[in-house]
Amino acid sequence: MSPNPEVPVSSLPSVPGSAPRMAQEIPGLRFPLQAYMFRSWVKLGHPIRLFEYLLKTYGNIAQYRFMGTPIVFLNDPRYIQQVLVTDSTSFVKERTVRRMKVLLGEGLITSEDPVHIRQRRIAAPAFHRQRIAAYGERIVSIAQSHRDQWKPNQQLDISAASMALSLEIVARTLFDTDVTPDILAINDEVNTIMHLYNFIVAFPRIESFLHLPIPGIVKFRRSKARLDAVVKRLIVERRNAAGRGELGEGKIGGDLLSMLLSSTYEPTDAEVVAGRQPECMSDEQVRDEVLTIFLAGYETVANALAWTWYLLSQNPEVEAKLHAELDVVLGTGDQQRLPTLADYPSLRYTEQVFAESMRLYPPAWAMGRMATRDVRLGPYNIPAGAHVFFSQYIMSRTPEYFPDPLRFDPDRFTVEAKAARPKFTYFPFGGGSRQCIGESFAWMEGVFCLATIAQRWRMAYVGAASPVPQAKITLRPRDPLMMRLIPR
Repeated sequence: MSPNPEVPVSSLPSVPGSAPRMAQEIPGLRFPLQAYMFRSWVKLGHPIRLFEYLLKTYGNIAQYRFMGTPIVFLNDPRYIQQVLVTDSTSFVKERTVRRMKVLLGEGLITSEDPVHIRQRRIAAPAFHRQRIAAYGERIVSIAQSHRDQWKPNQQLDISAASMALSLEIVARTLFDTDVTPDILAINDEVNTIMHLYNFIVAFPRIESFLHLPIPGIVKFRRSKARLDAVVKRLIVERRNAAGRGELGEGKIGGDLLSMLLSSTYEPTDAEVVAGRQPECMSDEQVRDEVLTIFLAGYETVANALAWTWYLLSQNPEVEAKLHAELDVVLGTGDQQRLPTLADYPSLRYTEQVFAESMRLYPPAWAMGRMATRDVRLGPYNIPAGAHVFFSQYIMSRTPEYFPDPLRFDPDRFTVEAKAARPKFTYFPFGGGSRQCIGESFAWMEGVFCLATIAQRWRMAYVGAASPVPQAKITLRPRDPLMMRLIPR
């Protein structure tokens, strides 16, 4: 390796090709990451800085070590596709995601195969296209209710407002209820745990210390206990209501919680031969999925909407083009109407706006895996036990794939533009067999909320400085996103 850690080790090939007989050394930091703790690009809780430095200094593959663990950062879409798709069976969730099991249990985000395969098949009916489509009218109605409460020239934190909107949508679609004290309690406890995220991830072997009176752990333990109690009560109440026949037709209702309770895993032919019987989720499994869906379906879309409103406020030409589409599709003046499911395919530019917002500020900003065996990526060898990271935030700001990457340009997401880019240059919902099961729901929620609110309002950013993204479980604005509401 080069004796100077600021200089690339060598000008190694950066794309997969015919691999040489001997693996080439991955460029990267000479010393463990701890040795660079006083550099500007190393700061606890700000991993994006490190990823940006690695890409700039070493190219699209770079390695470093942290606490004895070899870590490889990737920013080549073909390498990423190999990890997530081609050689996916050679990788499992890495430590930071596994660490979230202390909150999410064996949910769809944290579980590994074969448990993940069974859970996904059980949960699939709740996310069937027809089931998701049925929520469209409800999403629009909730968005209309929120927008109609706003006043001209009112200043509001659009981040908090988007959270409130998304929370109600999740409450109505996941639990078929209004924003009750129980729903607010779930929200409060999840927020408390979100603020503890860096502590939870950084604490060595936290699973073994959850019983100790360490302040951060005590705070986490109390929030988790309250969270579990609320979710358990909702599950028991829904099962009891179904048992009493209060939900009609002798079945559990049509919300996502009820669908999870009623879904059954149908074994494959080979599993039937082996003696496996159809199975439903236990209450503990439902609890894990409810929290996973709550976090993924509420926090992510809310943040994506908040960043979208900010970007529109800074790009009046894009905002005007969005409004023009809404006027054509949904009418103006006395002829204006709310969007319906039939309008969804016609709201193409609206969807492009939402997609471009998630390119610049992806809610899921990074992903990671751990190699379970040696894997060859192009000319490089990834050793068993190494952690591999790649970042949606970094990839989607790479000029090679997105020229002038900081420019907000929804036309990057026309059908033709998307087809011209390699796969895995844009993957806000992950990819492969573990791609987000709720992706279709998230797109519909984002497009319908954006269309419904933009019919009525424009927004002017009144913050004193440009917003700073904060990379926790999701990419949140660090400070309130203050907007002044302007009627259309």
